Amino acid sequence: MTSIPTPPPGLPRTAGELRASGHLPRGVKAEIRGNLLTALRSGRAVWPGIVGFDQTVLPQLERALIAGHDVVLLGERGQGKTRLLRGLVELLDEWTPVIEGSELGEHPLDPITPESRRRAEQEGDALPVAWRHRGERYSEKLATPDTAVGDLIGDVDPVKVAEGRSLGDPETIHYGLVPRAHRGIVTINELPDLAERIQVALLNVMEERDIQIRGHSLRLPLDVLLVATANPEDYTNRGRIITPLKDRFGAEVRTHYPLELEDEISLVRQEAVLEAEVGDHLLEVLARFVGHLRESSAVDQRSGVSARFAIAAAETVSAAALHRAAVTGEDPPVARPVDLDAVPAVLRGKVEFEAGEEGREDELLGYLLRRSVADTARGVFAGLDLQSLADAVVDGHQVATGERIAAHDVLTALPELPVLHQVAERLDVRAGDPPGRIASAVELALEALYLSKRLSKDVEDDRSVYRR
Repeated sequence: MTSIPTPPPGLPRTAGELRASGHLPRGVKAEIRGNLLTALRSGRAVWPGIVGFDQTVLPQLERALIAGHDVVLLGERGQGKTRLLRGLVELLDEWTPVIEGSELGEHPLDPITPESRRRAEQEGDALPVAWRHRGERYSEKLATPDTAVGDLIGDVDPVKVAEGRSLGDPETIHYGLVPRAHRGIVTINELPDLAERIQVALLNVMEERDIQIRGHSLRLPLDVLLVATANPEDYTNRGRIITPLKDRFGAEVRTHYPLELEDEISLVRQEAVLEAEVGDHLLEVLARFVGHLRESSAVDQRSGVSARFAIAAAETVSAAALHRAAVTGEDPPVARPVDLDAVPAVLRGKVEFEAGEEGREDELLGYLLRRSVADTARGVFAGLDLQSLADAVVDGHQVATGERIAAHDVLTALPELPVLHQVAERLDVRAGDPPGRIASAVELALEALYLSKRLSKDVEDDRSVYRR
């Protein structure tokens, strides 16, 4: 959990000092609008870590925020919806004043609950002020079927009733997530999963800005930005956003998977935790693999192929390289094309196939992975004649590779060939680099020759042999 920093010294500590400083209350939507416009004017990066949305999603979201709209992001799984909404925190003021001890974090010059109004009247300019960091003004709730109205809006607190207060007393209410996010941002993930009767409870919050609890209507001018995420309803089949609630969202922004190969690679490089070295050519193979899966008629595209698939695939390749290094003693561990074989078996469960494809999953994944390797090799080695490498293998220099075969053994199986230096140069590998990098480049060239049917490859247990 991220620690909350300490407020800087010199900030006003009473309502009187705050008023004397010229501070004026500002609604959360106006606050976000002002900070967003300031960032755009200065050219400051507003959405660090968000890849592939610059020309599509982000302009739409920014316009919605400038308009002061509540927003729902609609898209398939693993498109970065939650990550994007968490970035909204950076558009809040770093520090904001609140009434010290207030349940809803109310502004000292604009209290909204009966208790805080009474305190403000009694204490006047001496009303104590605390300062809340923007990280404390973001609330997130995963919608689940067992979510209750009390979780989001509130309920009567039996302890307060037992203390002698009447049920009609507003101070008997225990506030839920949304009122407690007053002057902040509330994110509801997977909104359609909320039961429709729970969604109804949000209607007044979003439009009239009051709350109704067990027949009691409490007028609270809540100041919240409500944002939500949802998968397409035709896929989830678990529920829907009811029409009146959908109407109250000012903007619906559709997200998408990375549209460019370079964006997919950048995303994987940014998010994956790679303990072994995984070259860009292997990340390109994985990015192409994910792209082919998203275009395949055999894959259920309503489910989508999450960006997490590519990230997990890269981490699997890295783990395969570490495993081989532990067995062979290679140092440093470097991933090679042979490590790609671990991806389909490990990650098959992350892809949903269309009905009628049962039993063909491994075949389909294997075909699309080979196609991705061929596409990558074709681009990397374009214009380079690999015939001399094929001739060397045909003349008896068989090359074996596998999870128990070290990079040194791959390289010593071949004679000294000028084409091998050209292959290495195409992948920015130098003569003094570790053997793993050179072997990774050579294996890609051998696989390209195999996929173009200029060599054969025999798979024997945990090793593959390239031969004539």
